[in-house]
Amino acid sequence: MNDEVPQRLALLRFLQQVQERDLARTRKWIADEERRQAEQQRGIEARPPEPDWLIEQGLNRDAPPVYVHVGGCHMAGKRSKGAPRGAAMRALTEGVAACPHCRPDSELGFLDG
Repeated sequence: MNDEVPQRLALLRFLQQVQERDLARTRKWIADEERRQAEQQRGIEARPPEPDWLIEQGLNRDAPPVYVHVGGCHMAGKRSKGAPRGAAMRALTEGVAACPHCRPDSELGFLDG
């Protein structure tokens, strides 16, 4: 019975070391996550503003544009590029279709014909 007390104390100290190691690892994970979130927030804040108008290009570089979109339109494809108001108006007057979802022609006050 006398051996049991020192052995129990040694086990409890071992458990304490394991828990301290686990706590240190958890604190490291928390610090890593806080750093990742701070970097993500800095990236969001450094992002350039969304363009007011987008012109979606055709499938190849020689194809004419296919749509004019309002900036942020969920239907704008990956081939869309930001454009100033004048370029968007010019594209509509040259026959580029207005996106039927975001209706840039209405936003621009463009009346066909």
